[in-house]
Amino acid sequence: MKPNRREFLVTSALAALAPAFVDAAAAKPPLAFSTLGCPKWPFSQILDFAQSNGYSAVEIRCILGDLDLPNRPEFAPDQIAATKKAIAAHGLKVSDLGSSSEMHHTDPDERGKSIADAKRFIDLAEKLDAPYIRIYGNKIEGNREECIHRVAAGMRELAIYAKPHNVTVIMESHGDFVSSPLLKQVLTEADHPNAALLWDAHHTFVSGHEEPEVTVRELGHWIKHTHLKDSVEVNGEAHYVLTGKGTVPVRRQMQALAAINYKGYFCFEWEKLWHPDIAEPEIAIADFARVVPAYLAKANKD
Repeated sequence: MKPNRREFLVTSALAALAPAFVDAAAAKPPLAFSTLGCPKWPFSQILDFAQSNGYSAVEIRCILGDLDLPNRPEFAPDQIAATKKAIAAHGLKVSDLGSSSEMHHTDPDERGKSIADAKRFIDLAEKLDAPYIRIYGNKIEGNREECIHRVAAGMRELAIYAKPHNVTVIMESHGDFVSSPLLKQVLTEADHPNAALLWDAHHTFVSGHEEPEVTVRELGHWIKHTHLKDSVEVNGEAHYVLTGKGTVPVRRQMQALAAINYKGYFCFEWEKLWHPDIAEPEIAIADFARVVPAYLAKANKD
């Protein structure tokens, strides 16, 4: 059967990729998307769409809008084996699980709940063979230095718990924690091989006002996963747009990672759950998979 134009373009782009950027087992680029972008889809639809659009992995943040993943029926003891089988049958992996745990809390009860929730996600990640769970530092609350110590201590506690589960805890560059000096201070103080960084490249550029080359130079050896998205400024706030249509240098962000031989996924985070007015997932998630293979090909040539 003669391939259609889209298949030809995708195949041509993949052929140009460096070996470091190819999922050798599936002959696909290491692309993932967060289920935050498709909050109305059941898990079966998520898997079908990921497979049909050439993704290698899925970041599970919510299913049908539900953020409490450890309590989802798909991961119940009598269902998780079937769920894992379905993921594998689609040629996919789980890149990571997105928890809502925040390490900045000063209130002991809130802090205890965040730590406990993160441990539940670590337990689930082990069962799903997912290498990472995401947490937040989030806010600078109270004394700045004390807050940094508190975030680092929480991250270290979780990393110690995660190590025997073969899971790494990755803190997202998010909220008040979007500059390299601050993130480096937390990660250096956490000081554990199972404590690393989820680079939300949008936030460090738009909110942290950092060029991607600077962020990668300063934090590159901690970066294990990414969140990529594009935006334009509207009335002083970021408004998400399709990849390559805004002012965020997504191509340069990916090239900066290529320069350090980054081995993780390039994950599209389309925040549809929080911003229902942005483009539908059928459009935005498919568009990302069409656009970024060319970025990777360009990184290889450079």
